[in-house]
Amino acid sequence: MCGIAGLFLKNSALEPQLGALMSQMLNVLTERGPDSAGFAIYGAAAPGQVKFTLRAPAGFDMAGFAARFGASLSVHDDHAVLSLAQEKAAELRNALAKMPEIIVVSVGNRIELFKGIGLPEEVGARFGLAGMAGSHAVGHTRMATESAVTTEGAHPFSTGADQCLVHNGSLSNHNDVRRRLMREGINFATQNDTEVAAGYLSYKLREGAKLDAALTQALEDLDGFYNFVVGTETGFGVLRDPVSCKPAVMAETDDYVAFASEYRALADLPGIEAAHLFEPEPGRVYFWERAA
Repeated sequence: MCGIAGLFLKNSALEPQLGALMSQMLNVLTERGPDSAGFAIYGAAAPGQVKFTLRAPAGFDMAGFAARFGASLSVHDDHAVLSLAQEKAAELRNALAKMPEIIVVSVGNRIELFKGIGLPEEVGARFGLAGMAGSHAVGHTRMATESAVTTEGAHPFSTGADQCLVHNGSLSNHNDVRRRLMREGINFATQNDTEVAAGYLSYKLREGAKLDAALTQALEDLDGFYNFVVGTETGFGVLRDPVSCKPAVMAETDDYVAFASEYRALADLPGIEAAHLFEPEPGRVYFWERAA
């Protein structure tokens, strides 16, 4: 039993409030997933820059490491966001390949991704979620029923640039899909079925599909019961499997689109009393996008 929250802002005036609103939504879902929590924030992009969110062991000199690549550094507990010139990205990747103690959590122009063990309120406070700004965000609280409680196993999962996915449910054919994706060069860090779903979408996007088309094809290729909420650099997508036994509710206004596993996570959003409230239909792809 996990909890999902997603928020896509149509009104840029709300962007300074994104982290606070996401924190509020996740905290309400604590009972659905008290073991671990995580979130991805899509903030501002700097021209010619790329962001690496990294996780390092205690005592690692992240400031010195960032300086090697001329990167600016923002530290959030045991995670750090390095922003550096795109032409330096390959050099950084080569260095990280020789440093298995450093975990690459996400890479992209806008995405910053943080996750950890503990209650959503505690995890959000550790990383400063309430103070973060951006255009859209996805978050997840996890009740670990199929694997160990670890930071690596927490959601969201990011397997492509500026892409992340959170999932409530269970895939029945994930091991077969994982093997096929590995033959196509998609790498996985965990045995979590959610990472397989993320990798599947990364592969489809790499092959040229748009997110809505990739999600539509997922209905044919991914078996099980699930709610997916997906973030890309400019987009936000939702998909429920054709049976739709997992709870889901959405709200849309002129200012935002929001998704949650329970209505109470939406109840305090601004203007919710005038929102169009609905359950996403089984097997239907929902997708919103805005200019980069």
